[in-house]
Amino acid sequence: MMKKSESSVKHATNRRAFLTTGMVAAGAATMGAALLPGTSAAFGREEDDHAPITKGDIAILTFLSALEQVEADLWIQYAELGGATNQGLSTIDLELNGKKIVTGLAPNYITALEVLDGDMPQYIADNTDDEISHHRFLNNYLASKGARPIDLSEFATLPPSRVSGVPQGGRLTNLKQLTVDTTWWTRYRSETANPDFGGIFENAVPDLAKGKHPAIPVDDGDVILNSDGSIPNHLQAIANTAGFHFAFIEQGGSSLYPALAQKVTNLEVLRVLLSIGGSEIMHFQTWHDKAGNATNITDGDLSFPNLNSGVDPNPSGTSANPADDFQTNLIMPEPTLFLNAKLGPVSIIRPTSTAQGGAVTSVVSFADDGLFLDPATNKNTGIVDALMRLAEEADEARRRF
Repeated sequence: MMKKSESSVKHATNRRAFLTTGMVAAGAATMGAALLPGTSAAFGREEDDHAPITKGDIAILTFLSALEQVEADLWIQYAELGGATNQGLSTIDLELNGKKIVTGLAPNYITALEVLDGDMPQYIADNTDDEISHHRFLNNYLASKGARPIDLSEFATLPPSRVSGVPQGGRLTNLKQLTVDTTWWTRYRSETANPDFGGIFENAVPDLAKGKHPAIPVDDGDVILNSDGSIPNHLQAIANTAGFHFAFIEQGGSSLYPALAQKVTNLEVLRVLLSIGGSEIMHFQTWHDKAGNATNITDGDLSFPNLNSGVDPNPSGTSANPADDFQTNLIMPEPTLFLNAKLGPVSIIRPTSTAQGGAVTSVVSFADDGLFLDPATNKNTGIVDALMRLAEEADEARRRF
């Protein structure tokens, strides 16, 4: 989901180069052709625009469903520990495949999340529900068109949090060793740079972009309060990391859906992408706002800077105007360059270029984030190879007339 550094984007354009860096475990399981759509003859013409649903459309839908399953997996983990347990008269009805998801198992983690905003537990539960629905709907839509739904459950091998009560089944994602890119923060504040034009951006929290940091409590020891009832810096740092990670995940979908929509042929498929993509943008705007409330604390080698100090938090920062680039309440997309500089600046989602963003870039971004890191091997699970195959199919799709 997601724009990384210039080097990462170049890296993303060559799957073989990516797979030989050692990020993917040797001998990782691969995904066979059975997960890809069948022949184009399986799909009829839609009455709305008389354009067929092409193999490219199916490849895009399949990849998006796969990525939504990944997102659902990580959000379920956040909800289990930090999600709301009640919301007044409206009941929490989170479930996956007909099985209820237990939420709010780490009350002290919730307390730390609420430092960022009192509504954090509710928003976590709602975001989780949304991602589950995205994966379910896309799979149902694929099946309705004669294509095979996608299921990555064979890669659910990663251990979850050991906090009491958390179901100990394997997961697709690892939220305990994250390296979180926070350049989305400055990218949306820049008046002069756009990643679609090769713009490079600084991190809002430089320490999150290096090392490996937990965004969920690893075990019961992480959720013990100080003797006076206050929140330890370590627990608050975990909650702060989660706050920035929420926005990192959702900003990717904000860009991915419009990037892939430009490759779609069928009008109904386009409608699906625009409709789901819009909800991803709503998620990102919410989490962007909440991340700005992260407290200025230090936990070991991780510090959360005061972003309202008017000082560039990067050790060798290049910001000419730190107040504009880092101030926490500047969450509306600043007008910037788009299509052609002669047209003047405009407030936009960024990136949306198929050259600078897309499916493969999204997989690389998630892998760089540490989402698929197996702590037993310190390598990614086979899901990366599987996602890369699906991503290549999606990126190769071309709009047909």
